Amino acid sequence: MRTRIISAVLLTAAVGGVVACQPTDGSKTTGTPAPGATTAASKDDKPAAAAHKTVPNFVGMGLQSAQDAAQEQGFYSLKSHDSLGRDRMQILDRDWKVCSQNVKAGTSQATDTTINFGAVKLAEKCPAKDESAPSAAGGTMPAFKGKSVKAARAALDPSTSITVKDASASDRLVLIESNWKVCTQSPSAGTALRGQPVAFTAVKFEESC
Repeated sequence: MRTRIISAVLLTAAVGGVVACQPTDGSKTTGTPAPGATTAASKDDKPAAAAHKTVPNFVGMGLQSAQDAAQEQGFYSLKSHDSLGRDRMQILDRDWKVCSQNVKAGTSQATDTTINFGAVKLAEKCPAKDESAPSAAGGTMPAFKGKSVKAARAALDPSTSITVKDASASDRLVLIESNWKVCTQSPSAGTALRGQPVAFTAVKFEESC
């Protein structure tokens, strides 16, 4: 009999504890979300807007110095290209100087803006404006004379069969194509491109065709 009384007391206490845990205002309680459950995003989760800074004038600076100065201002999205349209890579930035920039100096820009520097090698003169690489848009052969062999190759479909020969009597191998300029081309400019082979003769840029 005593055992039954003790069991009844313990059961009453347990039920009372469950009732005590229930809210008294009629609202539902929420615990830890179940695995895989999603919760509403806080307003604080939104990405912060990029800061705005004044873009310096980088023209005339060494390319490496210009890049460092841009990063000091908070601009980290940086590109560079060959201002002479020869499609050369700026491998050692200290050997190049800035001729142009795509974002006007003195303007306020978001720091995630991409700044693209036009550059030439230190011993070269900046062109009056950046020379654009040739394009085979429209399916016709561009005029490649005076352009770098590398830029000419890049303008044509990758499947095009291309031969390049030294236009001088030296019969040299055309190894670094960005250092060579086109003298003659076949087919001629304006010819419809239908997959036919292309032939160039070329000399180094400091030489005459």
